[in-house]
Formats: sequence, structure tokens, C-alpha cells
Amino acid sequence: MDTAVVRAKKFTWRRTRAGFLRVRNSMPKIIQATICAVGAYWFAEFLLGHEGPLFAATSALIALGFGSDTHIRRTLEVAIGCTLGIAVGDVLLTILGQGLWQAGVVLFISLMLARFLDRGTIFSTQLGLQALLVVLLPPNADGIFGRSIDAIVGGVFAMAIVALSPRDPRHEPVKELQTLLRELSGTLQDAANALAKLDSTGSWHALTRARATQATMNKIPAALRAANELATINPVYRNRRSEIKRLRRIADGTDLAMRNMRVFTRRLASVISHEAVSVEAAELLAAFLEQVAEEVNLMNRSISERSQPTRMRAEHKAREGLMLKAAELAPANFAVTGVEGEGLVLLLRPFLVDLMRASGVDHDAAATYLPKL
Repeated sequence: MDTAVVRAKKFTWRRTRAGFLRVRNSMPKIIQATICAVGAYWFAEFLLGHEGPLFAATSALIALGFGSDTHIRRTLEVAIGCTLGIAVGDVLLTILGQGLWQAGVVLFISLMLARFLDRGTIFSTQLGLQALLVVLLPPNADGIFGRSIDAIVGGVFAMAIVALSPRDPRHEPVKELQTLLRELSGTLQDAANALAKLDSTGSWHALTRARATQATMNKIPAALRAANELATINPVYRNRRSEIKRLRRIADGTDLAMRNMRVFTRRLASVISHEAVSVEAAELLAAFLEQVAEEVNLMNRSISERSQPTRMRAEHKAREGLMLKAAELAPANFAVTGVEGEGLVLLLRPFLVDLMRASGVDHDAAATYLPKL
């Protein structure tokens, strides 16, 4: 019994702590949603003279949402879905009248229209739901398109809140890129440790770590699109567009480098298992990978620093270091022999080219830094 009570207390404490943490992290969005919904309701009621403009508040709240991917495109998609749904419901309500079978017809037509217009599930759900609510709720005294106008007001308020919110558009892509670069550096260190110990199991662990980054790699393009949308619409952050372009270049190069690292670690496991590298070659390769990991850490610093001059200095230093490391990538420099050993070194050549691209070197120029074979 005592054990069960202790477990219950621990569970309750964990859930309470997690709940308070969610509230704290969501507080900016809670404040935005409150201002947005109440502001839209006030505008429709006091300035437009609408009676009980419930759809202004609900459309604003739904469009703003609590998703981590709240950005201009998503907010616009939800706002349009809400508005179209209400407009369709208003029109069909005028034609068909009110009732259960009319609600079924309205929902069927609304969902067909939603799927025709957009493939997004959120868009379809909101359009159908709002049309259904229009038919099922009692009509108001604001005319046929009164509720549609309320929905437009709510959507405009949500768009304004998202577009003008004081948040740095770099935040999300930088956070995801930091994770990816940190994992790439860690994978290089794991591969170096596997080589130093000639441990094939360690190389498999490095491969597993590299593969586990796919979720982060998938998030980065959407985060960059959202950042670019915000920087384009919000005049305060127009000057961040060049930095977002640089982040996209780093993300593209790092994405390719991580994919090449997966190939390298998979081959590394085979090479170690077949004893295709000597102790001397393994030590030289391990030292090389550790040095490249340091340059990747510099790339991470080049996006993490708040000061632009500091970011540029870190990127310049990483670029120079990667160029020097690329110039060493000839099999003879690592005392490797045989097809498997030489092939392992050659796999690092496209990897270094991708990293140099991430650091700002053109692809063709990056290839010239590799020694001729």
C-alpha cells in the first residue's frame, strides 16, 4: 500500500510539474489568443454592430491555435477554411432552410468543396465544422452574410497577431539547426571513438545516432519557410531575411552532410569488422574526424551567437578549417591500403564538400580543395 501511495504521489507530482511547465511555455500564446478572440468579438459587436458575434471570436481562436507550427501560412489556411465554411453554411441555409437533413447536405457539400480546394486536413475540418455550426445554430439578425463577416474579422485579427507578434523569426530554424549540427558533431566523435578502439559496434551506434536525426531534418524546411513568411510580412524583421537565407544554405549543406555521414558510418562498421584498416590508419582517421567535429561545432556557433560579427567570424573560421581538412583527403595521407580502406577515405570527400557548401563555399569551388587522386 505504501509503495502504491508513493508511486501515486510521484505520478501526481510529475503531471503537475509538467502541467505548470506547459502553462509557462504557452503563456505568450495564451495572452495572444485571449487578446485576439476578445478583440475580434469587440470589433464585430461595437464597431460593426453585430449581435453576439460568436464566430468572430471562435474563428480568431481557431486560426491562431496552439500548435507549434503556428505561422502565417497555417493561420491563413485555417482562417480561410473557417470563413468559407461559414459562408457556405449561410448560403445553403438560405436555400435549403434549417434542419437535420439540411445539416447533412451542408456538411457533405462543404467537405467535398474543402477537399477540392485544398489537401490540408485542418482546412477541410474547419470548413466542414463551421458550415455545420451555421446550419445547426439559430439564425441571427445580422443578415445572410453577417456570420461570414464575423469570421473574416476573426481571421484578420489572428493574421495580425501572428504577423506582428514580437518573436524572432530565426528562433525555430536556429533551434532545429543547432540540434542537427550538435548530432552531426556527436556522430563524428562516435565514429572517431569506434576507429580509435577498432570497435565495429561503436560504428553501428554512430550510424543509429545519425539516422535518428531524420525527424529534425524534416522539421527544418518548414521552420525556414515560416521564418521567411514572418520576416517578409512583419516590417520589424525585414532585415532578418538575409540571415534566414544564410540559415537555409547551412541547413541544405548540413542535410546532405548528415546523409553522407550515414553512408560513411555504415561502411565503417564493415571495414572494422573485416580488419581492413591498420591501427595506424585508424588513429589517423580518428584524429581527422575529431578535427572535423570541431569545425562543425564552429558552424553551430556561427548560428547560435547573438552578434552578427561574431557569427560571421565563427563561420569564416569554420570555412577555413574545412578547406584545410578537405585538402588532406587523399588515401595516401591516412596510411590505408586495399580497396575497402581507400574507399572509406573517399567517402569523406563528398561529406567535406557538403560541409564546405554549408559554410558558404560554392560546390564547384569546394571540389577544387580536394587533392587530385
